[in-house]
Amino acid sequence: METKLHTFLNSNLLNKYLVGEASLEETKEVEFFISNYPEAAQAYDKLQKNLEIIAKAGAVDVPNHILGNILEALDENNHTKVIQLVQHRKTPWYSIAATAAAVLFAAFSLFLYQKNQILLDENNVVIDEIYDLRSDIKKNNTMLSELSLELNKLNDPDARKYIINGNDRAKDLKTVAYINPVEKTSMIDVIKLPELPEDQHYQIWAELQDRMVNLGILDESDRKLMQIPYMEDALALSIKIGKDGDETNENNTEVAEISLKDN
Repeated sequence: METKLHTFLNSNLLNKYLVGEASLEETKEVEFFISNYPEAAQAYDKLQKNLEIIAKAGAVDVPNHILGNILEALDENNHTKVIQLVQHRKTPWYSIAATAAAVLFAAFSLFLYQKNQILLDENNVVIDEIYDLRSDIKKNNTMLSELSLELNKLNDPDARKYIINGNDRAKDLKTVAYINPVEKTSMIDVIKLPELPEDQHYQIWAELQDRMVNLGILDESDRKLMQIPYMEDALALSIKIGKDGDETNENNTEVAEISLKDN
């Protein structure tokens, strides 16, 4: 019923009923809503008050002889009462006043509705911007915390720095390894890696006394310090070119190496 009430209030039935232009069915519908819905009754009362204000503002005193002439004309007229009622309902100033009141009321209501929608939209935009700002601040704080942690690791007096440059097969290659034997942490900073075919990649290996251990794939697109496994007894670090799907050391081409025992 809320939908029907909304439809009724947006229709012109109240105006037609107020100025006496509603049909019998429309009159029954209007009186039903006025009797059963306070919103409809309030809207009707408001239209009545607006109409009275406009009518009083435009009213003028009618001379007595004019009224007498009208009554004489009515006595001589053979029209039925129904026709007289229709003529009375179509009094020009009354209809114009009612229409003007309805138009003013509708225009003012539309203006308030539009202003309210604009304020709601602006409020939603501000709320979204606040949430975005909070999210950005949270991300920035996380990044700063990670950066601070990395800097602390790099500035640790126990951390050792190893610059790994490429050999003749990859002259532009340059990475920096940071190894802390006290904290037992290892990180590598990828500075420059020459471009490879799509089916190949760079791998970093740790050389132990009896074997080679793959510590992971290096990627220049990731400019953050990369955590790599710490190898307690590593003798050297080397960078090799491997093929996708081949994690063995047999067919890899070594392009850089640095000893960990000379420092």
